[in-house]
Amino acid sequence: MPETATAGPSGGRERAALAKRAAVASLVGTAVEWYDYFIFGTASALVLGQLFFPNDKDPIIGTLSAFAVFGVGFVARPVGGIVFGHFGDKFGRKAALVTTLMMMGISTFLIGLLPTTAQIGVWAPVLLVVLRLVQGFAVGGEWGGASLVAVEYAPPHKRGAYGSAPQIGNAVGLVLSTSIFALVSLLPDDELLGWGWRVPFLFSAVLIAVGLFIRFRLTETPTFRAAQKKLEEQAADQSVKERMPLAELFRRFRRPLLLTMGMRLGEAVFGYIILTIGLTFATNYTDVPRTDVLVASTVAAAAAIYTYYYFGKLSDRIGRRAVFIIGAVTGLIVTFPFFWILQADAVVLTYVIYTVAYAIGVGAVYGVEPAFFSELFSTKVRYTGVSMAAQIPSILIGLWPLASTALLAATDGDPWPIALITVGSLVIALVCAWLAPETNRRDMDRVGEGEDEDEESGRSGEPKAVAP
Repeated sequence: MPETATAGPSGGRERAALAKRAAVASLVGTAVEWYDYFIFGTASALVLGQLFFPNDKDPIIGTLSAFAVFGVGFVARPVGGIVFGHFGDKFGRKAALVTTLMMMGISTFLIGLLPTTAQIGVWAPVLLVVLRLVQGFAVGGEWGGASLVAVEYAPPHKRGAYGSAPQIGNAVGLVLSTSIFALVSLLPDDELLGWGWRVPFLFSAVLIAVGLFIRFRLTETPTFRAAQKKLEEQAADQSVKERMPLAELFRRFRRPLLLTMGMRLGEAVFGYIILTIGLTFATNYTDVPRTDVLVASTVAAAAAIYTYYYFGKLSDRIGRRAVFIIGAVTGLIVTFPFFWILQADAVVLTYVIYTVAYAIGVGAVYGVEPAFFSELFSTKVRYTGVSMAAQIPSILIGLWPLASTALLAATDGDPWPIALITVGSLVIALVCAWLAPETNRRDMDRVGEGEDEDEESGRSGEPKAVAP
């Protein structure tokens, strides 16, 4: 792509076309990668405990063990965020994104081929843990890169709308994963546990091929190329000392990093009661059929495909903070009713509460995160900053399904402790959003120029306006 692509009317049209292509590539690649990630969570709630951690006395113990392995992947995510963030900031977004997709695809496909504990004994859970670590490492670098590809290509006044592309991909991945598990869950238990559970994992090979084809066609973003050109010009100046992206991040962007981590924590804790915890609770402590819960999750994720874009676009008009706060407040309102409805075995209301909680509550906070987070960091540390903001809280988030399942077991299915922790996390997210600066008019190419964020302004610099 020529550097002059944005000059003149034809250049403007070319830039717009490239921005749309980048958004589609971000959406499709993210959908494939998160499909792979979500099917492990769904399988943990339904079958992996029985297959890899069998316990004849109490099946919930097997589920606890499966969620422990689910949490292992989250421990690896910050490491992946550091590694891929470094290479993405130093050498470009494309190579990092292609690598994450390949690693995720191979590990997911191999999970579908794993022998169970009944077949090879202790080696089955050991291999499952290893492959889960590879999944976590890969996804640690995925979201940050996919977000930047969409946001850095976007027109300045449409970054929220374009930035919603990887979030839409997330919802598409969830729709695909829950849909295919809803289908295989219709099988008799012996067939589901015999071969049916493998189908969603093996099907990922087809999706990975599509995702790689699209990602190989990506080019580097204009924002990254401009930053690289500037670094090359500075290379001759011996007085300019280039720091490692991670060191620069902690030196100059500590406050934005902490605020984005707090926002991410609240969003994810709330989101996982919809994605996995609700399914575990309904399956073990209510009479709501598991297929209905899976279909409700699918319907909610399908609705989120539209609401992610809507809230991203709305944030271009009224601001990122306002939209994030709308979602967090919605989460506070629906958390307790979510569990009450499941306890009442109200199937129709289960569909309603899943849709409201996920499409509006998660939709608003998650939909604006790519643009909001990206606009808080400078280009030379942006991949690292966004990845770390999303992945450092993963260590706690990954333990959340395990901890919530343990709480349910300890309280004989009482969801109150889970609801209270979720509300507390959402309060943290609200406070962090309130303290963050508004960024929807910020010039991303100039973030961090001429000042030390922590030492001088303490608020990641006041945004420099861009023309709509």
